[in-house]
Amino acid sequence: MKSLVFLTLLLGLSLQAQTPAKPKDPDATDLRAAKLQPTKIVVYKTVGALELKLHVFEPQGLKAGDKRACFLIIHGGGWTGGAPPRMYPFAAHFAEKGMVGISMSYRLHSAKTGVSVFDCVKDARSAVRYIRSHAVELGIDPQKIIVSGGSAGGHLAVSTALFDQVNEDSDDLAISATPTALVLLFPVIDTSKDGYGQAKIGERWQELSPAHNVRAGLPPTLTFHGTGDTVTPFAGAKTFHEAMLKAGNRSELDVNEGGAHGYLMRDAALLDDTLRKTDAFLKSLGLME
Repeated sequence: MKSLVFLTLLLGLSLQAQTPAKPKDPDATDLRAAKLQPTKIVVYKTVGALELKLHVFEPQGLKAGDKRACFLIIHGGGWTGGAPPRMYPFAAHFAEKGMVGISMSYRLHSAKTGVSVFDCVKDARSAVRYIRSHAVELGIDPQKIIVSGGSAGGHLAVSTALFDQVNEDSDDLAISATPTALVLLFPVIDTSKDGYGQAKIGERWQELSPAHNVRAGLPPTLTFHGTGDTVTPFAGAKTFHEAMLKAGNRSELDVNEGGAHGYLMRDAALLDDTLRKTDAFLKSLGLME
């Protein structure tokens, strides 16, 4: 009898191990993204056979000669996954507010393909340069480019302002990659052993750690972060914020008590609250009417 019970349990465990993992249920951001489509998709850089693209949401009434503010949003996924549609709700929201909203793709880090996190950073900086150099045809004011991103995308967003030494060889370095303002969503902000990303970046991690590279003259920055984040710990966001203030930069830290990683993407009310607070921040900078 005991043998029969043991075999039954063993069979059950074996079947459980073979059962595919249940797909993640769509959250508030996914549900909104599923209903959205960009106005157009533009290639901003080609690397080998890979075309990197800007998914552009144009505001109603955009016409030749317009100089609209631009809101560029970058998806997360640990630099190794994710795709532009995840951030469509942000691009669409700011297009509704009269801006040109853009969600971008970038090379994904992979030891197999040889793409490093440095390459991801290069792509983000290339995207800003493309937008600035094609501002006329895109209907964008080159002096009003806001860059935002979630998690690893937040890291790439702040990288556009921080890491002047990390550039694609084909980029025109006379064109600035520094945005006018930054909006960071639960970002990878400390790549030390106390933060996230050191294993993926390698021994040069400090070169790509925002918290370790703050200096004067950085763009005004709004950061959203939860105190319950165990992926990109809140302590890093606090350190970055305090370093920004000490350097004389404008920095605002919106704290969600107990918020886990990605908290604002999952709940419609929190997502709307994030967008409202971002609107207010951009209005205070004269980047939104």
